[in-house]
Amino acid sequence: MTALWAPEALLPDGWARNVRVTIENGKIASVAAGTETARGDHRLTGRALLPAMANLHSHTFQRAMAGMTERRGDTDDSFWTWRDLMYRFVGTLEPDEIGAIAALAFIEMLEAGYGSVAEFHYLHHQPDGTAYDNRAELSHRVIGAAAETGIGLTFLPVLYTYAGTGGQALSGGQRRFGNHTERLLRIAEAARPELAEDGGLGAAPHSLRAVSLDQIAELQAAFPGGPLHIHAAEQTAEVDAIVAAHGARPVELLLDRVGIDERWCIVHATHMTADETRRLAQSGAVAGLCPITEANLGDGLFNAAEFLDADGAFGVGTDSNVEITLAGELRLFEYGQRLHHRARNVMSDRDASTGETLHRAALAGGARALGRDCGAIVPGMHADLLALHRDHETLAPLATGQLLDGFVFAGGANAITDVWSAGRHMVRNGRHIARDDVTNRYGAAMKRIVDRL
Repeated sequence: MTALWAPEALLPDGWARNVRVTIENGKIASVAAGTETARGDHRLTGRALLPAMANLHSHTFQRAMAGMTERRGDTDDSFWTWRDLMYRFVGTLEPDEIGAIAALAFIEMLEAGYGSVAEFHYLHHQPDGTAYDNRAELSHRVIGAAAETGIGLTFLPVLYTYAGTGGQALSGGQRRFGNHTERLLRIAEAARPELAEDGGLGAAPHSLRAVSLDQIAELQAAFPGGPLHIHAAEQTAEVDAIVAAHGARPVELLLDRVGIDERWCIVHATHMTADETRRLAQSGAVAGLCPITEANLGDGLFNAAEFLDADGAFGVGTDSNVEITLAGELRLFEYGQRLHHRARNVMSDRDASTGETLHRAALAGGARALGRDCGAIVPGMHADLLALHRDHETLAPLATGQLLDGFVFAGGANAITDVWSAGRHMVRNGRHIARDDVTNRYGAAMKRIVDRL
Protein backbone atom coordinates (compact mmCIF):
# COMPACT_ATOMS: atom_id res chain seq x y z
CA MET A 1 0.00 0.00 0.00
CA THR A 2 1.24 3.45 -0.99
CA ALA A 3 -0.41 6.67 0.12
CA LEU A 4 -0.03 10.04 -1.62
CA TRP A 5 -1.15 13.29 -0.03
CA ALA A 6 -1.50 16.44 -2.11
CA PRO A 7 -2.73 19.92 -1.16
CA GLU A 8 -4.63 20.09 -4.47
CA ALA A 9 -5.97 17.33 -6.71
CA LEU A 10 -8.21 17.20 -9.77
CA LEU A 11 -11.12 14.85 -8.98
CA PRO A 12 -14.11 14.05 -11.22
CA ASP A 13 -16.23 16.73 -9.51
CA GLY A 14 -13.54 19.38 -9.65
CA TRP A 15 -10.49 20.52 -7.75
CA ALA A 16 -10.29 19.40 -4.13
CA ARG A 17 -8.05 20.36 -1.22
CA ASN A 18 -5.89 18.16 0.98
CA VAL A 19 -6.47 14.92 -0.88
CA ARG A 20 -5.14 11.53 0.23
CA VAL A 21 -4.95 8.79 -2.42
CA THR A 22 -4.04 5.23 -1.51
CA ILE A 23 -2.66 2.81 -4.08
CA GLU A 24 -2.71 -0.97 -3.85
CA ASN A 25 -1.53 -3.41 -6.52
CA GLY A 26 -1.21 -0.58 -9.01
CA LYS A 27 -4.78 0.65 -8.60
CA ILE A 28 -6.35 3.45 -6.65
CA ALA A 29 -7.83 1.96 -3.49
CA SER A 30 -9.30 5.06 -1.86
CA VAL A 31 -9.60 8.82 -2.31
CA ALA A 32 -10.38 11.23 0.52
CA ALA A 33 -10.49 15.03 0.39
CA GLY A 34 -10.13 17.40 3.33
CA THR A 35 -7.74 15.09 5.16
CA GLU A 36 -4.60 15.52 7.20
CA THR A 37 -1.43 13.70 6.28
CA ALA A 38 -0.71 10.43 8.02
CA ARG A 39 2.50 8.77 9.00
CA GLY A 40 4.12 7.12 6.00
CA ASP A 41 2.32 9.27 3.41
CA HIS A 42 4.28 10.43 0.37
CA ARG A 43 3.63 14.12 0.84
CA LEU A 44 3.38 16.06 -2.42
CA THR A 45 3.83 19.38 -0.65
CA GLY A 46 3.69 22.29 -3.07
CA ARG A 47 2.36 20.09 -5.86
CA ALA A 48 -0.99 19.49 -7.57
CA LEU A 49 -2.05 15.93 -8.39
CA LEU A 50 -3.87 15.07 -11.66
CA PRO A 51 -4.69 11.99 -13.71
CA ALA A 52 -1.96 11.15 -16.23
CA MET A 53 -2.99 11.03 -19.89
CA ALA A 54 -3.34 8.01 -22.17
CA ASN A 55 -1.44 8.50 -25.44
CA LEU A 56 -3.77 6.84 -27.93
CA HIS A 57 -1.53 6.66 -31.03
CA SER A 58 2.20 6.11 -31.37
CA HIS A 59 4.71 4.66 -33.83
CA THR A 60 7.78 4.63 -31.59
CA PHE A 61 10.31 3.76 -34.30
CA GLN A 62 9.60 7.09 -36.02
CA ARG A 63 11.04 8.92 -32.98
CA ALA A 64 14.47 8.26 -34.49
CA MET A 65 13.53 10.24 -37.64
CA ALA A 66 12.78 13.48 -35.77
CA GLY A 67 14.45 16.38 -37.59
CA MET A 68 15.53 14.28 -40.57
CA THR A 69 12.73 15.18 -42.98
CA GLU A 70 12.56 18.98 -42.67
CA ARG A 71 14.23 19.79 -45.98
CA ARG A 72 12.30 20.47 -49.17
CA GLY A 73 13.07 18.17 -52.07
CA ASP A 74 12.93 18.68 -55.85
CA THR A 75 9.12 18.41 -55.82
CA ASP A 76 6.46 19.84 -53.55
CA ASP A 77 6.71 18.13 -50.18
CA SER A 78 3.70 16.29 -48.77
CA PHE A 79 2.68 13.39 -46.59
CA TRP A 80 3.46 11.08 -49.51
CA THR A 81 7.05 12.30 -49.97
CA TRP A 82 7.57 12.05 -46.20
CA ARG A 83 6.26 8.49 -46.36
CA ASP A 84 8.86 7.56 -49.00
CA LEU A 85 11.61 8.83 -46.69
CA MET A 86 10.14 6.85 -43.81
CA TYR A 87 10.16 3.66 -45.89
CA ARG A 88 13.85 4.12 -46.68
CA PHE A 89 14.66 4.82 -43.03
CA VAL A 90 12.77 1.84 -41.67
CA GLY A 91 14.79 -0.51 -43.86
CA THR A 92 17.91 0.27 -41.82
CA LEU A 93 16.61 -0.68 -38.36
CA GLU A 94 17.77 -3.75 -36.41
CA PRO A 95 15.76 -5.34 -33.56
CA ASP A 96 17.93 -4.06 -30.70
CA GLU A 97 17.81 -0.56 -32.22
CA ILE A 98 14.02 -0.69 -32.44
CA GLY A 99 13.93 -1.57 -28.74
CA ALA A 100 16.29 1.29 -27.84
CA ILE A 101 14.24 3.81 -29.82
CA ALA A 102 11.00 2.64 -28.21
CA ALA A 103 12.51 2.90 -24.74
CA LEU A 104 13.56 6.52 -25.27
CA ALA A 105 10.16 7.43 -26.73
CA PHE A 106 8.38 5.83 -23.75
CA ILE A 107 10.60 7.74 -21.31
CA GLU A 108 9.82 11.00 -23.06
CA MET A 109 6.09 10.20 -22.95
CA LEU A 110 6.19 9.59 -19.21
CA GLU A 111 8.16 12.78 -18.59
CA ALA A 112 5.56 14.65 -20.69
CA GLY A 113 2.67 13.43 -18.52
CA TYR A 114 1.48 10.32 -20.35
CA GLY A 115 0.93 7.33 -18.08
CA SER A 116 0.07 4.87 -20.84
CA VAL A 117 0.26 4.47 -24.60
CA ALA A 118 -1.38 2.59 -27.46
CA GLU A 119 1.47 1.45 -29.70
CA PHE A 120 0.24 1.07 -33.29
CA HIS A 121 2.93 -1.46 -34.20
CA TYR A 122 3.33 -2.31 -37.88
CA LEU A 123 7.04 -3.07 -38.09
CA HIS A 124 7.07 -6.88 -37.98
CA HIS A 125 9.70 -8.43 -40.28
CA GLN A 126 13.22 -8.20 -41.65
CA PRO A 127 13.91 -5.53 -44.30
CA ASP A 128 13.17 -7.90 -47.21
CA GLY A 129 9.88 -9.00 -45.65
CA THR A 130 11.20 -12.34 -44.37
CA ALA A 131 9.84 -13.28 -40.97
CA TYR A 132 12.19 -13.54 -38.02
CA ASP A 133 12.59 -17.00 -36.47
CA ASN A 134 10.44 -15.57 -33.68
CA ARG A 135 7.60 -13.97 -35.66
CA ALA A 136 6.91 -11.63 -32.74
CA GLU A 137 10.56 -10.56 -32.42
CA LEU A 138 9.92 -6.86 -32.95
CA SER A 139 6.72 -6.95 -30.91
CA HIS A 140 8.72 -8.34 -28.01
CA ARG A 141 11.29 -5.55 -28.38
CA VAL A 142 8.60 -2.89 -28.01
CA ILE A 143 6.87 -4.70 -25.14
CA GLY A 144 10.23 -5.09 -23.43
CA ALA A 145 10.87 -1.36 -23.76
CA ALA A 146 7.52 -0.66 -22.11
CA ALA A 147 8.39 -3.01 -19.25
CA GLU A 148 11.81 -1.38 -18.81
CA THR A 149 10.39 2.14 -18.69
CA GLY A 150 7.24 1.33 -16.74
CA ILE A 151 4.70 2.87 -19.09
CA GLY A 152 1.27 1.26 -19.35
CA LEU A 153 1.00 -0.37 -22.77
CA THR A 154 -1.96 -1.25 -24.95
CA PHE A 155 -0.29 -3.17 -27.76
CA LEU A 156 -1.89 -2.98 -31.20
CA PRO A 157 -0.25 -5.27 -33.79
CA VAL A 158 -1.11 -3.82 -37.17
CA LEU A 159 -2.51 -5.69 -40.17
CA TYR A 160 -0.97 -4.33 -43.37
CA THR A 161 -1.50 -6.46 -46.50
CA TYR A 162 -1.76 -4.27 -49.59
CA ALA A 163 0.07 -1.27 -51.05
CA GLY A 164 -3.14 0.41 -52.19
CA THR A 165 -6.87 0.12 -52.70
CA GLY A 166 -6.37 -2.03 -55.79
CA GLY A 167 -4.82 -4.85 -53.77
CA GLN A 168 -1.29 -4.13 -55.00
CA ALA A 169 1.55 -6.17 -53.55
CA LEU A 170 3.82 -4.56 -50.96
CA SER A 171 7.28 -3.50 -52.10
CA GLY A 172 10.32 -1.68 -50.79
CA GLY A 173 10.08 -0.53 -47.19
CA GLN A 174 6.49 -1.75 -46.91
CA ARG A 175 7.63 -5.37 -46.99
CA ARG A 176 8.56 -5.19 -43.30
CA PHE A 177 4.91 -4.47 -42.50
CA GLY A 178 3.19 -7.21 -44.47
CA ASN A 179 0.87 -9.84 -42.99
CA HIS A 180 -2.33 -11.61 -43.85
CA THR A 181 -4.86 -11.96 -41.05
CA GLU A 182 -3.89 -15.39 -39.78
CA ARG A 183 -0.20 -14.51 -39.48
CA LEU A 184 -0.99 -11.23 -37.75
CA LEU A 185 -3.17 -13.06 -35.21
CA ARG A 186 -0.30 -15.47 -34.49
CA ILE A 187 1.95 -12.49 -33.76
CA ALA A 188 -0.71 -11.05 -31.44
CA GLU A 189 -1.03 -14.30 -29.51
CA ALA A 190 2.75 -14.57 -29.17
CA ALA A 191 2.84 -11.03 -27.79
CA ARG A 192 0.05 -11.54 -25.24
CA PRO A 193 2.04 -13.44 -22.56
CA GLU A 194 4.77 -10.79 -22.56
CA LEU A 195 2.46 -7.94 -21.58
CA ALA A 196 2.52 -6.55 -18.05
CA GLU A 197 -0.42 -7.24 -15.76
CA ASP A 198 -1.89 -3.82 -16.53
CA GLY A 199 -1.21 -4.14 -20.26
CA GLY A 200 -3.80 -4.51 -22.98
CA LEU A 201 -3.95 -6.17 -26.38
CA GLY A 202 -6.03 -5.15 -29.38
CA ALA A 203 -5.52 -4.94 -33.12
CA ALA A 204 -5.24 -2.33 -35.83
CA PRO A 205 -6.14 -2.70 -39.49
CA HIS A 206 -3.72 -0.09 -40.79
CA SER A 207 -6.06 1.73 -43.17
CA LEU A 208 -8.64 1.14 -45.86
CA ARG A 209 -5.76 1.36 -48.33
CA ALA A 210 -3.86 -1.52 -46.71
CA VAL A 211 -6.58 -4.06 -45.79
CA SER A 212 -9.86 -5.33 -47.17
CA LEU A 213 -13.26 -5.01 -45.55
CA ASP A 214 -13.30 -8.78 -45.09
CA GLN A 215 -10.04 -8.58 -43.15
CA ILE A 216 -11.47 -5.88 -40.89
CA ALA A 217 -14.41 -8.19 -40.17
CA GLU A 218 -11.95 -10.97 -39.27
CA LEU A 219 -10.18 -8.72 -36.78
CA GLN A 220 -13.47 -7.63 -35.25
CA ALA A 221 -14.36 -11.27 -34.71
CA ALA A 222 -10.95 -12.03 -33.20
CA PHE A 223 -11.14 -9.05 -30.80
CA PRO A 224 -14.85 -8.76 -29.96
CA GLY A 225 -14.19 -6.42 -27.05
CA GLY A 226 -11.60 -4.30 -28.85
CA PRO A 227 -9.72 -2.08 -28.80
CA LEU A 228 -9.55 -1.65 -32.59
CA HIS A 229 -7.77 1.28 -34.23
CA ILE A 230 -7.51 2.39 -37.87
CA HIS A 231 -6.07 5.35 -39.79
CA ALA A 232 -8.79 7.05 -41.84
CA ALA A 233 -9.31 10.22 -43.87
CA GLU A 234 -5.90 11.68 -43.04
CA GLN A 235 -5.21 12.96 -46.57
CA THR A 236 -7.47 14.16 -49.39
CA ALA A 237 -5.70 11.84 -51.86
CA GLU A 238 -6.59 8.93 -49.59
CA VAL A 239 -10.24 10.02 -49.51
CA ASP A 240 -10.31 10.18 -53.31
CA ALA A 241 -8.76 6.72 -53.60
CA ILE A 242 -11.30 5.17 -51.23
CA VAL A 243 -14.20 6.80 -53.07
CA ALA A 244 -12.88 5.47 -56.38
CA ALA A 245 -12.46 1.95 -54.99
CA HIS A 246 -15.60 1.66 -52.82
CA GLY A 247 -17.98 4.40 -53.89
CA ALA A 248 -17.98 5.92 -50.41
CA ARG A 249 -15.77 8.17 -48.31
CA PRO A 250 -13.53 6.50 -45.67
CA VAL A 251 -15.46 7.41 -42.52
CA GLU A 252 -18.76 6.83 -44.32
CA LEU A 253 -17.50 3.37 -45.35
CA LEU A 254 -16.45 2.53 -41.78
CA LEU A 255 -19.83 3.62 -40.45
CA ASP A 256 -21.96 1.82 -43.05
CA ARG A 257 -19.95 -1.27 -43.97
CA VAL A 258 -17.83 -1.97 -40.88
CA GLY A 259 -20.19 -0.78 -38.16
CA ILE A 260 -17.74 1.03 -35.90
CA ASP A 261 -18.71 1.59 -32.27
CA GLU A 262 -17.18 2.22 -28.83
CA ARG A 263 -14.50 -0.41 -29.46
CA TRP A 264 -12.98 1.71 -32.21
CA CYS A 265 -10.53 4.59 -32.42
CA ILE A 266 -10.51 6.35 -35.78
CA VAL A 267 -7.10 7.98 -36.06
CA HIS A 268 -6.97 11.44 -37.67
CA ALA A 269 -10.44 11.53 -39.34
CA THR A 270 -9.26 14.86 -40.72
CA HIS A 271 -11.30 15.11 -43.91
CA MET A 272 -14.97 14.47 -43.14
CA THR A 273 -18.23 15.95 -44.37
CA ALA A 274 -20.62 17.47 -41.85
CA ASP A 275 -22.70 14.30 -41.97
CA GLU A 276 -19.69 12.06 -41.37
CA THR A 277 -18.61 14.27 -38.48
CA ARG A 278 -22.01 14.02 -36.79
CA ARG A 279 -22.34 10.29 -37.38
CA LEU A 280 -18.83 9.50 -36.16
CA ALA A 281 -19.57 11.40 -32.95
CA GLN A 282 -22.82 9.48 -32.47
CA SER A 283 -21.17 6.09 -33.14
CA GLY A 284 -19.27 6.17 -29.85
CA ALA A 285 -15.92 5.67 -31.60
CA VAL A 286 -13.08 7.84 -30.35
CA ALA A 287 -11.43 10.30 -32.73
CA GLY A 288 -7.67 9.84 -32.32
CA LEU A 289 -6.13 13.26 -32.89
CA CYS A 290 -2.39 13.88 -33.25
CA PRO A 291 -2.17 17.64 -33.83
CA ILE A 292 1.64 17.94 -33.90
CA THR A 293 2.12 15.14 -36.42
CA GLU A 294 -0.89 16.29 -38.45
CA ALA A 295 0.64 19.78 -38.64
CA ASN A 296 4.10 18.40 -39.41
CA LEU A 297 2.73 16.33 -42.30
CA GLY A 298 0.40 19.03 -43.60
CA ASP A 299 -2.72 16.92 -43.11
CA GLY A 300 -5.29 19.60 -42.38
CA LEU A 301 -7.60 20.43 -39.46
CA PHE A 302 -10.14 18.17 -37.78
CA ASN A 303 -13.78 19.31 -37.64
CA ALA A 304 -13.42 19.79 -33.89
CA ALA A 305 -16.15 22.25 -32.97
CA GLU A 306 -18.79 20.38 -34.95
CA PHE A 307 -17.63 17.02 -33.58
CA LEU A 308 -17.78 18.14 -29.95
CA ASP A 309 -21.13 19.85 -30.51
CA ALA A 310 -22.40 16.36 -31.43
CA ASP A 311 -20.94 14.97 -28.15
CA GLY A 312 -18.05 13.21 -29.86
CA ALA A 313 -15.21 11.67 -27.85
CA PHE A 314 -11.58 12.41 -28.66
CA GLY A 315 -8.12 11.72 -27.31
CA VAL A 316 -4.63 12.76 -28.31
CA GLY A 317 -1.61 10.83 -29.53
CA THR A 318 2.00 11.49 -30.44
CA ASP A 319 1.92 9.49 -33.72
CA SER A 320 5.28 10.07 -35.46
CA ASN A 321 6.84 11.28 -32.18
CA VAL A 322 8.53 14.19 -33.95
CA GLU A 323 7.97 16.03 -30.64
CA ILE A 324 6.63 14.34 -27.53
CA THR A 325 4.65 16.82 -25.46
CA LEU A 326 1.21 16.37 -23.96
CA ALA A 327 0.76 20.10 -23.37
CA GLY A 328 1.84 20.78 -26.94
CA GLU A 329 -0.73 18.38 -28.44
CA LEU A 330 -3.57 19.99 -26.50
CA ARG A 331 -2.33 23.50 -27.23
CA LEU A 332 -1.98 22.95 -30.97
CA PHE A 333 -5.42 21.31 -31.09
CA GLU A 334 -6.98 24.46 -29.66
CA TYR A 335 -4.76 26.85 -31.62
CA GLY A 336 -5.64 25.15 -34.90
CA GLN A 337 -9.30 25.78 -34.19
CA ARG A 338 -8.59 29.40 -33.22
CA LEU A 339 -6.85 29.97 -36.55
CA HIS A 340 -9.64 28.25 -38.45
CA HIS A 341 -12.53 30.01 -36.70
CA ARG A 342 -10.64 33.26 -36.01
CA ALA A 343 -11.84 33.14 -32.41
CA ARG A 344 -10.43 32.32 -28.97
CA ASN A 345 -11.21 29.54 -26.48
CA VAL A 346 -13.07 27.59 -29.14
CA MET A 347 -13.05 24.21 -27.43
CA SER A 348 -14.54 25.15 -24.06
CA ASP A 349 -17.90 26.21 -22.70
CA ARG A 350 -18.57 29.71 -21.39
CA ASP A 351 -16.77 30.53 -18.14
CA ALA A 352 -14.83 27.25 -18.31
CA SER A 353 -11.09 26.72 -18.32
CA THR A 354 -10.05 25.72 -21.85
CA GLY A 355 -6.98 23.84 -20.60
CA GLU A 356 -9.03 21.84 -18.11
CA THR A 357 -11.79 21.19 -20.65
CA LEU A 358 -9.30 19.80 -23.16
CA HIS A 359 -7.46 17.77 -20.54
CA ARG A 360 -10.60 16.17 -19.10
CA ALA A 361 -12.03 15.32 -22.51
CA ALA A 362 -8.76 13.80 -23.72
CA LEU A 363 -8.44 11.79 -20.50
CA ALA A 364 -11.83 10.16 -21.06
CA GLY A 365 -11.32 9.55 -24.78
CA GLY A 366 -7.80 8.22 -24.35
CA ALA A 367 -8.86 5.76 -21.64
CA ARG A 368 -11.66 4.46 -23.85
CA ALA A 369 -9.39 4.13 -26.87
CA LEU A 370 -6.85 2.09 -24.89
CA GLY A 371 -9.47 -0.01 -23.14
CA ARG A 372 -7.70 0.95 -19.92
CA ASP A 373 -9.19 1.79 -16.55
CA CYS A 374 -7.55 5.18 -16.18
CA GLY A 375 -8.20 8.87 -16.67
CA ALA A 376 -9.66 9.78 -13.28
CA ILE A 377 -8.63 9.76 -9.65
CA VAL A 378 -11.27 7.35 -8.39
CA PRO A 379 -11.09 3.95 -6.66
CA GLY A 380 -10.65 1.04 -9.04
CA MET A 381 -8.72 2.97 -11.69
CA HIS A 382 -5.08 2.31 -12.48
CA ALA A 383 -2.95 4.76 -10.53
CA ASP A 384 -1.85 6.72 -13.61
CA LEU A 385 -1.05 10.09 -12.04
CA LEU A 386 1.06 13.19 -12.53
CA ALA A 387 2.11 16.01 -10.23
CA LEU A 388 2.71 19.64 -11.15
CA HIS A 389 5.04 21.91 -9.17
CA ARG A 390 2.82 24.63 -7.76
CA ASP A 391 5.77 27.01 -7.22
CA HIS A 392 6.87 26.86 -10.85
CA GLU A 393 7.24 30.41 -12.18
CA THR A 394 4.36 29.94 -14.63
CA LEU A 395 1.96 28.21 -12.27
CA ALA A 396 2.65 30.04 -8.98
CA PRO A 397 0.55 33.14 -9.82
CA LEU A 398 -2.43 31.12 -11.06
CA ALA A 399 -5.56 30.19 -9.16
CA THR A 400 -6.29 26.48 -8.86
CA GLY A 401 -8.85 26.62 -11.67
CA GLN A 402 -6.23 28.12 -13.98
CA LEU A 403 -3.53 25.48 -13.44
CA LEU A 404 -4.27 23.51 -16.58
CA ASP A 405 -4.41 26.71 -18.61
CA GLY A 406 -0.90 27.46 -17.40
CA PHE A 407 0.20 23.91 -18.13
CA VAL A 408 -1.23 23.83 -21.67
CA PHE A 409 -0.86 27.41 -22.91
CA ALA A 410 1.80 29.18 -20.86
CA GLY A 411 4.79 26.88 -20.87
CA GLY A 412 3.99 25.02 -17.69
CA ALA A 413 4.77 21.59 -19.17
CA ASN A 414 8.21 21.65 -17.57
CA ALA A 415 6.49 21.92 -14.18
CA ILE A 416 5.81 18.16 -14.19
CA THR A 417 7.65 16.72 -11.20
CA ASP A 418 6.31 13.19 -10.85
CA VAL A 419 4.48 10.59 -12.94
CA TRP A 420 3.10 7.24 -11.87
CA SER A 421 1.87 4.47 -14.20
CA ALA A 422 -0.23 1.81 -12.50
CA GLY A 423 1.39 2.94 -9.26
CA ARG A 424 4.93 2.71 -10.64
CA HIS A 425 6.71 5.95 -9.68
CA MET A 426 8.75 6.37 -12.87
CA VAL A 427 9.32 10.15 -13.07
CA ARG A 428 10.80 11.92 -10.06
CA ASN A 429 11.87 15.56 -9.95
CA GLY A 430 10.95 15.81 -13.64
CA ARG A 431 13.26 13.01 -14.77
CA HIS A 432 12.64 9.35 -15.54
CA ILE A 433 14.54 7.05 -13.19
CA ALA A 434 16.07 5.06 -16.09
CA ARG A 435 16.84 7.99 -18.38
CA ASP A 436 20.64 7.77 -18.24
CA ASP A 437 20.86 4.10 -19.21
CA VAL A 438 18.24 4.40 -21.94
CA THR A 439 19.72 7.59 -23.38
CA ASN A 440 23.15 5.99 -23.62
CA ARG A 441 21.75 2.96 -25.42
CA TYR A 442 19.72 5.15 -27.77
CA GLY A 443 22.76 7.24 -28.62
CA ALA A 444 24.79 4.14 -29.52
CA ALA A 445 21.93 2.80 -31.63
CA MET A 446 21.51 6.08 -33.51
CA LYS A 447 25.22 6.24 -34.30
CA ARG A 448 24.97 2.83 -35.95
CA ILE A 449 21.81 3.81 -37.84
CA VAL A 450 23.23 7.08 -39.12
CA ASP A 451 26.42 5.35 -40.25
CA ARG A 452 24.27 3.08 -42.45
CA LEU A 453 22.07 5.80 -43.97
